Amino acid sequence: MNDAKKIGILFGQENSFPQAFIDRVNQLGQGAYKAEAVLIDKVFQGMPTTYHVIVDRISHDVPFYRAYVKNAALQGTAVINNPFWWSADEKFFNNCLAEKIDIALPKTAILPSFDLPEDTTGESFRNLAYPLDWDSIFSYVGFPAYMKPFAGGGWKSVYRVENADDFYNIHQKTSRLVMLLQEEIVFDQYYRCYAVGGKYVRIMGYDPRNQPHLRYQADFNPSQDLLTRMENDVLKINQYLGYDFNTVEFAVKDGIPYAIDFCNPAPDADKNSVGVENFEWVVEHMARFAIEKASNFKEGIDNLTWGKYLRQVIKREPLIS
Repeated sequence: MNDAKKIGILFGQENSFPQAFIDRVNQLGQGAYKAEAVLIDKVFQGMPTTYHVIVDRISHDVPFYRAYVKNAALQGTAVINNPFWWSADEKFFNNCLAEKIDIALPKTAILPSFDLPEDTTGESFRNLAYPLDWDSIFSYVGFPAYMKPFAGGGWKSVYRVENADDFYNIHQKTSRLVMLLQEEIVFDQYYRCYAVGGKYVRIMGYDPRNQPHLRYQADFNPSQDLLTRMENDVLKINQYLGYDFNTVEFAVKDGIPYAIDFCNPAPDADKNSVGVENFEWVVEHMARFAIEKASNFKEGIDNLTWGKYLRQVIKREPLIS
């Protein structure tokens, strides 16, 4: 067992997924791979961890953990997801990239925060027109629309906006949050899709109009063409972004899946919310993928996943749309 490759999971308040993941890795690993909860008692610069792989579920909320996994990655640990990319991207950039690779999207504009960011003054924004060209923005997006943070996950600070007056009233409530204004897609079907390892996809019926504990109880009947397109879009999005673990949400209108949200690198994997079958799928596929990453571990080199977008940028290749 001392020669076993170690897989750690770094997590916060969630309970069902971390322990199930640990148990499944240890079951599948048969002594060659050992999973456990990451335990940190000190962090020095350049200090390697004892883990070949770390599954990161919490560093987006804990800056100390983000510094820890970046240092771990620098020493060769394969961190899921790549903490350098996770620190760099956000929902608006992801939308811009998705448009380049021919993913159907709602029309989206980014807005400056209503209140000044900390340690800034009006002089910090001399390059920003005031007022903005609101008429053009409203005409482009249309009403009703949704306003949501350009960074962050879940349904926190998400608003449905009926008209311009409603927009102005809601925008001032968002304080220092940088928001997106996004076209409403009046959907007839809605799906949330797990993506693991850039190759495994789980398409789940999901209805955001339901109460949170009922959202996965959605009785949609997708055609095979729709399933194929969603799977291909999920793979393309995550291969370009370079996420090992993510979810993509599609609002389907007139047979077209519009990618609504696909920046969820610590997606909900709680048994009580996603349901038994989806939970079993994500535990199994994440365990198998973590073992795969550990088996491919190479000493003394970078073992992170880097997305197709960054690889093409480095090679100065055009994006393929």
